[in-house]
Amino acid sequence: MTPITALLVALSATAVGFVAAWKRAVRSLRRDPATHAIPSGDATRPGWIHLGIGAVTNFFDTLGIGSFATTTTVYRLRKLVADELIPGTLNVGHTLPTIAQALIYTTIIEVDMLTLIAMIVASVAGAWLGAGIVSRWSRRRVRIGMGCALLAAAILMCMTQLGLFPAGGDTLGIRDTRLAIGLAGNFALGALMTLGIGLYAPCMILVSLLGMNPRAAFPIMMGSCAFLMPVGSLRFIRERKYSLRAAIGLAIGGVPGVLLAAFIVKSLPLEVVRWLVIVVVVYAAIGLIYAGLKQRDDMPGVAKKI
Repeated sequence: MTPITALLVALSATAVGFVAAWKRAVRSLRRDPATHAIPSGDATRPGWIHLGIGAVTNFFDTLGIGSFATTTTVYRLRKLVADELIPGTLNVGHTLPTIAQALIYTTIIEVDMLTLIAMIVASVAGAWLGAGIVSRWSRRRVRIGMGCALLAAAILMCMTQLGLFPAGGDTLGIRDTRLAIGLAGNFALGALMTLGIGLYAPCMILVSLLGMNPRAAFPIMMGSCAFLMPVGSLRFIRERKYSLRAAIGLAIGGVPGVLLAAFIVKSLPLEVVRWLVIVVVVYAAIGLIYAGLKQRDDMPGVAKKI
């Protein structure tokens, strides 16, 4: 079995394992008469708006716009998910569409396997640590943290639009000191991913600064997200710090959105769309930070309904 085949098998196994663990967690809570955290029946069935958000955000994510910032903005504008549940909902709901992206694109672009696997492991470790911290944050901390994350995402989007990313080099892998720096950087990005800042753009910057070919960032960032998101998501699921209905909508609607973008549409003129997204994301970020700073009660937020 070649390394790339082994990676694809591991991705597929991760997807199956994540779905099984998620389903088992939901069933376990429903069998527990002492908890009312998860409602039954129609209350957990995603509506068309939840499915539509999953399809649209993951469609544009596959084309390079990103899904975390856009999903957060829509949730806040439509008041669909409580602020303290948004990070967990993003990670849980976007996991399967992200794995679908990784399965599609990992085989297309060549990259050094040692660098790829090491960077993925570092991001997974960061996500495990980050999810454990963020899942216990109060609503106030989540609001301020997500607001800062969205502002960072908007800055990275602007850098993309203005062509300000570092040029990078020609190498497809790194070793020694540069690899150590890359592992530390991807560990931090994995932790930040659990707060709602996407990994794609900052990972591309990191890879380019380390002298690698920017194209090599695609399998690294997609593979990292595909493996770290299930790990981080399971901690959010265990802490019941996510919206079940919204997450199911992202997962079910998101996979067809990915397939449509990857195999049928493939590319679109997205310059105007990206600038519009930047404006909306900045607006949402300011709203989150303002709400967080205004809120005095710093007691941990408790999810009454996920």
